[in-house]
Amino acid sequence: MKKSILMLSFGLLLSTSSIYALTRKEEPVKKMNQLESKKSHDDDEEETKYIKAVRLYNTPDGGCDFEIGKIPTTTHMDVTTFWGQNHVDKYEKVAHPAPRKQYVVTLKGSLRFKVTNGKTFVIEPGVILIAEDTIGQGHTWDLIKGKTWERLYIPLAANAEDHFIAKH
Repeated sequence: MKKSILMLSFGLLLSTSSIYALTRKEEPVKKMNQLESKKSHDDDEEETKYIKAVRLYNTPDGGCDFEIGKIPTTTHMDVTTFWGQNHVDKYEKVAHPAPRKQYVVTLKGSLRFKVTNGKTFVIEPGVILIAEDTIGQGHTWDLIKGKTWERLYIPLAANAEDHFIAKH
């Protein structure tokens, strides 16, 4: 919400400054470039501190839900091992809980996940899935872009912090 308001305000500011510059016979492009450069630098700085993430979790009724957020980039994660996979196991083709708490890093492909209350979200390269829905009905997914889903599974160590920060 704050980002939307900021973007709207920024757009109005750019429009206003461009109109003012045109009426004053100034160089609107130079002023817009200066403002865009400042915005771009701030966005780049924020993006280097975090990676987008979606966390699957169990609900009290045994269902599965998700929340959108981020994880910090320079924090060491307490994990046990990792492996790659590009095939789909039989259990993954139907509703299922995660077999363990784990990070799932998509390398190739885009997927639409669906949780038990019917809500959906998309995972694609650049977004980390944190699968913590280890009991109950779990989730389903469908490949929506690409022919295969290439991914890394990175299990969290027992009782490890997932470092997820929910978007408010």
